Amino acid sequence: MTTMTNGPSDVALADLNARLGARVARSGVGTDAVDGVVPGLMVEPETPANVSRTLAWATESGRTVMVRGGGTKIDWGPTPTSIDVLLSMRRMSGVEAHRHGDLTATVRAGTTLSAVNAALAEHRQWLALDPPDPDTATIGGIVATNDSGPRRHWHGAPRDLIIGMTLARADGVMAHSGGIVVKNVAGYDLARLLTGSFGSLGVVVNATFKLVPRADASRTVAVTLTGPEQCGPYVSALLAQASMPTALELAAPPAGMLVRFESVETVAEQQASQAATLAEQQGGRAVVLTGDDEIQAWHAHDKRVFGTGQDGTILKIVTVPTEVSSTVVRIGEAAQTNHLDYAVTGRAGLGVLNVLVQGDAESRASFVTVLRDRFLPGEGSVVIRRADAELKSLVGVWGPIGDGLPIMREVKRRFDPTGTLNPGRGPGGL
Repeated sequence: MTTMTNGPSDVALADLNARLGARVARSGVGTDAVDGVVPGLMVEPETPANVSRTLAWATESGRTVMVRGGGTKIDWGPTPTSIDVLLSMRRMSGVEAHRHGDLTATVRAGTTLSAVNAALAEHRQWLALDPPDPDTATIGGIVATNDSGPRRHWHGAPRDLIIGMTLARADGVMAHSGGIVVKNVAGYDLARLLTGSFGSLGVVVNATFKLVPRADASRTVAVTLTGPEQCGPYVSALLAQASMPTALELAAPPAGMLVRFESVETVAEQQASQAATLAEQQGGRAVVLTGDDEIQAWHAHDKRVFGTGQDGTILKIVTVPTEVSSTVVRIGEAAQTNHLDYAVTGRAGLGVLNVLVQGDAESRASFVTVLRDRFLPGEGSVVIRRADAELKSLVGVWGPIGDGLPIMREVKRRFDPTGTLNPGRGPGGL
């Protein structure tokens, strides 16, 4: 079912395009829809000035704004009731500066992650993020959702790598935070605050990140386990022997792990061999992968949950690292009880899991409720990343918020007092 948002009058549309100095605003159409809601207006600015003018116009006229990059995460969050303006950042692309001597780069928000790393490759450097869909996901969307992938284990999430940002406030005023070098102590760290704010506090125009050199070699140990309960002891033993994996991923069912080492050739080979031996000592099976076999293994791992065109609900479950094994067991039990197909991948050393469940809406709702009920406050969370509108309405996207909601509301009020940006889609209806 598609819902149309009432668009602006021809006079209002003409007024906005006149302010922008170009016909970059148009009425929304079906292909612009977010969760079945068609925006009243689509704006595709090419300059920071026009991002600013669009936001100022929307605030002055009492219209709401949703921001879109590559669209890979646009349906994360509750289903919008309406979208007055959909602001696309895809034309705001390119690497503004690559300071390879300082290992930093400033990138426009609409640039895809693949394009960024292709540009940085000339100096054998890269932005160490590997979320799903790098050919489509944009820097603005990755920052707005703090999205990451397997290498988060070693390199961290966007919030750990960002050192500066230019943002447009809801009233159109441009603000700058941080700097262009890693050692920066000036002002409040607004860049980190906005990272993961889901476009509710401001619009990312560009971002500056610290980079890392490309490793000379990579090895991945593919481990087969007898069950998910084996994961915890293996991870503990692996880290106790001073191994330095860049990715430490689990998967289920069947239970297994991918452990990646990236360094100079001899170190990567040695650490992979030790990790494989350790797995076999603990009753598992292991093989060291390299070249095309390694690439294919990671591709298959990424697609277990985030496969293109895959139906179902995707959840993000966060728990303490010591409870990863027991959480995966709980997931399997809850899926079996509710007669659901499921797949789990995630950061075994960090406690961040991605879960795909497939089945009818009521069974999926029961599955989510059971898992949320098993976490005490502060011990974990179950958040819906992708789902149909029916499931979102049955159980809600965010789950219990805890006692941080008043602080979130105050931050939102200070940054966006008119409620222009992405209203109602954040935790607690922010």
